[in-house]
Amino acid sequence: MNRMATHGLMALAGAALFLVLVADPAAPYEEAAVADGGSVKGKVVFNGPLPSKRKIVPTKDREVCGSGIREVDQITVGPDKGVQEAIVYLAKVDKGKAWPKPAKTPEVNNLKCDFVPHVQVIPPGDLVVVNSDPVLHNTKSFFDRTPVFNLALPNQGQRITRSIKRTGIMRIECDAHGWMLGWAYVADNPYYAITSKDGTFTITTRWWPGRSSPVPWRRRWRSRPRSRRRSRWSSRRSSGRGPGRRQSDGSPPGRTT
Repeated sequence: MNRMATHGLMALAGAALFLVLVADPAAPYEEAAVADGGSVKGKVVFNGPLPSKRKIVPTKDREVCGSGIREVDQITVGPDKGVQEAIVYLAKVDKGKAWPKPAKTPEVNNLKCDFVPHVQVIPPGDLVVVNSDPVLHNTKSFFDRTPVFNLALPNQGQRITRSIKRTGIMRIECDAHGWMLGWAYVADNPYYAITSKDGTFTITTRWWPGRSSPVPWRRRWRSRPRSRRRSRWSSRRSSGRGPGRRQSDGSPPGRTT
C-alpha cells in the first residue's frame, strides 16, 4: 500500500536550518504488532533556483582541516532535481512497529574538521561524540536555541557519551572550527528514512495508515504545510536565513521572516 500526505515540508542540505513542523507534546511511543499496515515510497525534489554554494575558509589547524578555500553545495540535487540526504519521517505516530536494534550506539565523529555522518537519524538515548583528529574540537549541539551538550575533546581518539532525551531536529557545531555543521533528527517513532542520491525513499511497512503524516526535511529550504497524495514532493525556498551559523560577513545568523 502506498499512501502519501504531507503535513509539513522541510529540507536539510546547507548552512541554515528551517524547522517547519513543531511536534506537540505526546504520549511515549508504544510498540505493538501491526498486522495490516502500509508503506510509504516517494521522491523528494527541489524546484526553483538552487542557493549559492557556501564558501569554507579554514582559519586554523590547516594541516588537518585543509588550507584551501572550498565551496560546498547547500543542497545536493541530482540531474532530475532529486534531493539527497533529506530526512522523511511520519509525524504523530504513537503506536506501531518495534524500534530497530542498531549495530552500535549512534556516533557523531569529528573527522578532518567535518562531522561524520553529516546527517543522521537517531532514537532518543545515548550519542557518542568522537574526535578522530589530532586537534582540539569543541562539539556542541542545540534544539533550536536550547543547548544540549557542550564538549571539549582535546585528544585524538577521545570519546564522550551523552544521553539525548528530547526529540526533534538537533544542530551540531564546533566552537573551535566555525564552519563545521551537522544535523541529527532525534526521532520520536521508528518510521523514517533518508533519501538516496536520486531523492527516493522508502519508509518500511507496518505502520498505521491514516493516522500520521509524512514530513520531508532537509537543510536550507522549506514549504508551507499542505496536503498531498502523490508520490513526489516539491519544495519552496525560504525567504529568510535560518538559525545556526554566522553569515559570510561575520554577522550573527539571521532569523526566518
